[in-house]
Amino acid sequence: MSYNDADRPPMPGAVGEKPPAPQYEVYFGRQPVLDRDGILCAFEMVPRVVDLRENRDKPGRPGAALAKAFAAQPVRAALTGHRGWLDVTREALFDDALLLLRPDRVMLELPCDIECDPALIARLVQLHGRRFRFLLDHVTEADDSFAKLLPYVEAVKIDLHRVAPDMVAKFAGVLKSAGKLLVAMGVESQHDFERAHALGFDRFQGYFFAHSHAGARRASAPRHALLHLLQLLASDPTVAQLETELKLNPILVMHIMRLANSTSFGIGHKVTTLREAINATGTDRLQRWTQLLLYADGRKVSLEDDPLLQLAATRARFLEIAAMRLPNARIAEQEAAFLAGVFSCVDAVFGGPIDETIDLLSIARPIRAAIVNREGSLGQLLNVIQALERGDWARLDEMCAPLAPFTPGEAAAIALTAAEWAGMADRDAESQGLERIED
Repeated sequence: MSYNDADRPPMPGAVGEKPPAPQYEVYFGRQPVLDRDGILCAFEMVPRVVDLRENRDKPGRPGAALAKAFAAQPVRAALTGHRGWLDVTREALFDDALLLLRPDRVMLELPCDIECDPALIARLVQLHGRRFRFLLDHVTEADDSFAKLLPYVEAVKIDLHRVAPDMVAKFAGVLKSAGKLLVAMGVESQHDFERAHALGFDRFQGYFFAHSHAGARRASAPRHALLHLLQLLASDPTVAQLETELKLNPILVMHIMRLANSTSFGIGHKVTTLREAINATGTDRLQRWTQLLLYADGRKVSLEDDPLLQLAATRARFLEIAAMRLPNARIAEQEAAFLAGVFSCVDAVFGGPIDETIDLLSIARPIRAAIVNREGSLGQLLNVIQALERGDWARLDEMCAPLAPFTPGEAAAIALTAAEWAGMADRDAESQGLERIED
């Protein structure tokens, strides 16, 4: 790998010598990618590269900064074992810092308007030889650039709302015949998903799964049982009372056993009884994960592959951390932050308008105001995390401005931490048989 002078690793210097100031700030929004079964299979990491250099007339290496940021531990952790899709520019493709990335963990997204000359094709061939794979992004027409790039890409992304319906169908037929993976973007409703699914699309980007629709969502355990358990947890129950209640909900028991045995708890030995799981988990954590399990899919989908649960968990943890960073946040808001994040998309579970659902759950007035009307610091933080989910940088700047000195970069870093937390609950855990639990 070659370095410009400005990027060369610093030589040992005098004691106390300050390291050079960073030339770029890079942070990411994280967008879920679902397969045909509605299960998480990847995340697109939408980058923002902010030039911090005093002299911007000199050539820089934003592509190198992007690759290094993507390869860093916080992004790897936030991917929670899934492949990351990364938007790249022509400059980034030609920077050897790209070779820092693991080809099996990344899909490189090429803009459809990238300058497609012999040098670019040669670079794609070279990177393909190193096992990198490519996706052609935001395709709206079959122009000359599209035709030149198509042989070198594995997948093609089409925005359902920027291409006429009859053209979407034609694209789908031709590209499926060519053996390409079809990605539908802008999938914001159940109708969008069903339409693209019927056309044979393989991957889906958009937040259709987080919106209320007819039929709502199947829960992993009867919702009335989960709500009853939440009421019990709020009354300072004994372990015996919790054990009795949980045994009425076998699926919930399996999730609790997985949670207690996950590496994130660091217990040091395998939990084999329900009582031990309750003691190991604690009522506070049990309450939090019971809230989150309202979102769990009725199918046997692992928690880290469940897009709605991951969205709710990430929002909840983001609000909890971010609320503690705000200089003027009240203690009551900090204590309510997790719950506000948890229930911010509860209408996707119960169906119907979110204000009616919130009223049904008898949620405290400040939390309701934050979710429904976006009032207070928690309402502002919900706007911040939603802007990050969309990679809407102008909106992110606007929402962070009243929260100064809380910055967009700080918000993005917290979101990565929250995503890692959300993806850890079911990882490396073993489900215990119900027969053994009953014993």
